[in-house]
Parts: sequence; structure tokens; C-alpha cells
Amino acid sequence: MLNIGPYSFNSRLFLGTGKYENAEIQRCSVQKSETEVLTFAVRRMNIFDTSQPDPFEEMDLSGFRLLPNTAGAKTADEAVRIAKMADAANMCDMIKVEVIGCDKTLLPDPVETLKASEILLKEGYTVLPYTSDDVVLARKLQELGVHAIMPGASPIGTGLGIINPYNLSHIIEQAEVPVIVDAGIGSPKDASYAMELGADGILLNTAVSGAEVPEKMAEAMKYAVEAGRLGYEAGRIDKKFYAQASSPAEGMSRL
Repeated sequence: MLNIGPYSFNSRLFLGTGKYENAEIQRCSVQKSETEVLTFAVRRMNIFDTSQPDPFEEMDLSGFRLLPNTAGAKTADEAVRIAKMADAANMCDMIKVEVIGCDKTLLPDPVETLKASEILLKEGYTVLPYTSDDVVLARKLQELGVHAIMPGASPIGTGLGIINPYNLSHIIEQAEVPVIVDAGIGSPKDASYAMELGADGILLNTAVSGAEVPEKMAEAMKYAVEAGRLGYEAGRIDKKFYAQASSPAEGMSRL
């Protein structure tokens, strides 16, 4: 069971809802993933303008927890304003804080992310900040009282996988709140590896929506997250420099 603030989830896979070819592929992919959390950019929703398309028009949302994000924000004030829009629309008081500081890499602005998180925490939100793999920033966010930390495996949408397992391992080791690896996951291998390192969950979008067969990739990601978590809980063997027989030599008869 994954606990984030007042919420509990059986699935450790969070799924984004953008970039699907059509609503039917999106619906089937979500179903195959067995996710319980759907994330979306508030700025792309038809909250106040009903003429805009509804990304969930063909989905029954009763079985999901929505995780709105502040994508598009470049300052703390913008992020807070977007979060309040989602709250006013009764979407959820759980918010993914995303404040981009570089248009080329889409890496988050650490200073503005800290500011936005602090403001939203004081106002009672369940705060999940998207961060880089900065170990110190993750610790400072945790000290603020955030409910989860969401470090990127690599830049958004690149599919590069985990480019800095060393930093990610340190973030996980020091964490007292869930660590949800977010951004850059490209394949089930990446998702499983993050979970084996001790991550509590995975958030992804492009790896599924951009796959040749999104429905199959969504199902593959579900199994990868489950397998990686089981592997982490089981505890892998230590790596050794020399070969070691899998069967004991003692007691074996000589032919």
C-alpha cells in the first residue's frame, strides 16, 4: 500500500493523460495500467471554458484519484494560481507542483519550486513537487513538509531512463516521504530499475502514449513496477567479482 498524505493506493503506477492519439486508446491504456491516479495539466482542462475539449470525456473517473499539475508555470505565483484553479473546480486538493526553469531542458526551477510548495502547504494542500535529481533540494523540500518527492529520472519526454542512479539512490535513502520517480522513463526496464532502487512509485506519460501500441505498453509498465517493487523488497544478492558455483561443492562425490 502506498500512502501519500491522507490518500492510500494499491497501484504504484501513476499515469499521465496527454498525447494519446484518441480517447479510446487513452481509455484502454488507463484500463490496462490498473492505475488509480491520473495526472493532467490544469491549463489544458476546460475548467472555465466549456468549448475546450475534455480529455476525460469518455472515461468514468469514479475509480480514480486525480492529480492536477501546474505545468506551464514558471514562477511560484503562477503555480499557486493554477493549483487554486484546480481546487476551485473540485478536482483534488492533491497537487503536483511543477515550475519549469529552463525551456530547453524543461528542468524545474528549484527556488520557485520551494516557494510554491511552501505556500501551498500552508494553505492545506497535499503537495507533490516535481524536482530534478538534486539530493539537497529533495531534502529541503522534505523539511518543508511535502507529502512526496517526485525527482525526474531524466528530462521530461526524453525516454532516456535513469541517467543518475547515484543521486536517485541518495534521494531515496534519505527520504521519509514517498519518492515517485517522474519524467524520462522510456521502457519497462527503466520503471523496474527505479523501483529496484527503492522508489515508492512511478509517474509516466509519454512512454505509454508515445508507444507503438500504448495499451500493451501500459500493461507492461504495470508489471514492471510490480516486479521492481518485489525485487526491492526481496533484497538482491551482492555483486561479486569472481564466479561462484550455484551448487555447494561440499558433499559432492568425485567421479
